[in-house]
Amino acid sequence: MKLKILTRDEVAKAVNMAEAIETVKKAFIQLSSGKTEMPLRTQVPVEKRKGVTLFMPAYLADSDAMGAKIVSVFPNNQERKLPTVHAVVIVVDAETGRPTAVMDGTYLTALRTGAASGVATDLLSRKDARVAAIFGAGTQSRTQLEAICTVRSIEKVWVYDVMPRAAIAYVKEMKKQGNPIPADIFVAESPEQAVSEADVICSATTSFRPVFNDSDLKPGVHLNGVGSYTPEMQEIPAPTVVRSKVIVDSRQAALAEAGDLIIPIEGGFISDRHIHGEIGELAAGKISGRESEEEATFFKSVGLAVQDVSVAELVLRRANEMGLGLDVDI
Repeated sequence: MKLKILTRDEVAKAVNMAEAIETVKKAFIQLSSGKTEMPLRTQVPVEKRKGVTLFMPAYLADSDAMGAKIVSVFPNNQERKLPTVHAVVIVVDAETGRPTAVMDGTYLTALRTGAASGVATDLLSRKDARVAAIFGAGTQSRTQLEAICTVRSIEKVWVYDVMPRAAIAYVKEMKKQGNPIPADIFVAESPEQAVSEADVICSATTSFRPVFNDSDLKPGVHLNGVGSYTPEMQEIPAPTVVRSKVIVDSRQAALAEAGDLIIPIEGGFISDRHIHGEIGELAAGKISGRESEEEATFFKSVGLAVQDVSVAELVLRRANEMGLGLDVDI
């Protein structure tokens, strides 16, 4: 059996952020239209190391794309100077069931997570959004910024991380990226400084408590919450969730895994009916989006296998066209 192996650099070379955003948007539409098979991910916790490994399969009927991701999230890896996230994605031929490729899933996870926020920011944020705030200075936060700058003309960015040195390194790196990322990127000394003038906020942390105060937000803000993925984790304050129009990637997954919603629901602040709809429904024009310049909007994503599989299938197609990857017999 022949199998193509694709490295991180080859994945990045094959598909850019704008292409990933469009691909993930189509995947979300298929999901919300009932044209996918995607069981809830299986979680295997490693409690003594505060880590978890997730198994995430999916099939998209319209795209005829199938595959699975294995991803580990180990926050303590920062102490070892290792990435928090490690992952691989397997692409499966949907016609024969034959595995056709294995590729780095760590960058692909960041790419598709950023792309999801790009879809949501494009559909929900104010058209005149110019200032962004980023919480967390890890791998995910780099593609979060790239994605929102792809869909909005961001001119200024504030970055906050509980580890100041990480934020300083992030700013130094991202300033060198060039268009569409602006040169005006600053380290925020506090969460308040980060959000006070932000039109778009992306939170990509593993926090178990809100990373900013609701009272510090400006009117009309759009938020992307992509870091918390268990019922106990929470990045967004309950009062912010209460007053925001809430869009999720998947109702089923969000109500099972998103602490940003589960905690306010269990606290009696909202019910599951507070979820306005899924991003795929919004992208398909089935539900309304932003209704005023003053409205706060919140996109909660726990991350879905349809994102991984759709982007991986595109990566494989482009890799074949570009002659990328190592073909092996196993």
